Amino acid sequence: MRPLRFVALGDSLTEGVGDRAGGGWRGWAELLAGGLAGDPTAVEFTKLAVSGAQTRDVLDRQTPAGLELRPDLVSVVVGVNDTLRRTFDIHAVAARLDQVYAAFTGRGAVLLTACLPDPGAMLGLPGALARPLARRQRAVNAVVHALSDRYGAVHLHADEGEWLTDRAMWSADRLHPGELGHRQLAVRFHALLTAAGLAAGAAPSPEPDSPAPTRPARLWWLATAGTGWVARRCTDLLPQLLTLAAGELRHRARGTSARLDLRASASVSAALAALSVRDRPEPDAA
Repeated sequence: MRPLRFVALGDSLTEGVGDRAGGGWRGWAELLAGGLAGDPTAVEFTKLAVSGAQTRDVLDRQTPAGLELRPDLVSVVVGVNDTLRRTFDIHAVAARLDQVYAAFTGRGAVLLTACLPDPGAMLGLPGALARPLARRQRAVNAVVHALSDRYGAVHLHADEGEWLTDRAMWSADRLHPGELGHRQLAVRFHALLTAAGLAAGAAPSPEPDSPAPTRPARLWWLATAGTGWVARRCTDLLPQLLTLAAGELRHRARGTSARLDLRASASVSAALAALSVRDRPEPDAA
């Protein structure tokens, strides 16, 4: 009997950024892998997730590599980086995720997905700057939720719960979970898989191996690596984000902020409707 094959696709969250172990990043997916079977050695785990990946990267690069591994279980957790780019397009995000989900489920793999927290809120951005990012993340989450239901995925609502406001769960950058946060994700995914009869091993431990970063360590990260991260995001996103923030303020002053939410909801509906039309069989020729 061959081992259960688990392949993890996505970005820095699945790569494990924030959970350092053994000289590299570990993360929730690797923690989860150890609890999928009664015998941990009966699981082959491959992590294809790469920091900075967007849905395009998952579709074009990670999916072909993942399909070659013929996984029994595949996690696809991605989308935050799309929201942090000036090229954000919910129609393109929906189309790419649909192709990725279809490719793996079409080969018989069980799909793991998750809705993710709003990056603006996690970073503590001012309201006018945070609201456009929140609206984008809600749009991505709505698409992920709808497509997860469509493809029968095991879906985790990681965008809600007390863990979001528990500072101990998060790393110094405030965007990635720390070890405790990664363990929380692994435990919650394991519970869903166990309930579905898809995990036979012991749940990952929620207790950390290492102490949480100290306040000086967090400040040091922000002053060193954090400044580079902010600079890269500012080059790509900040000019557009400032424009979006100005629009937020204008609508708020006019009392028409609800229009922005309605417009975003309409875009999500149109993106999902376009997928339905694309998948509809062609009528027989007369």
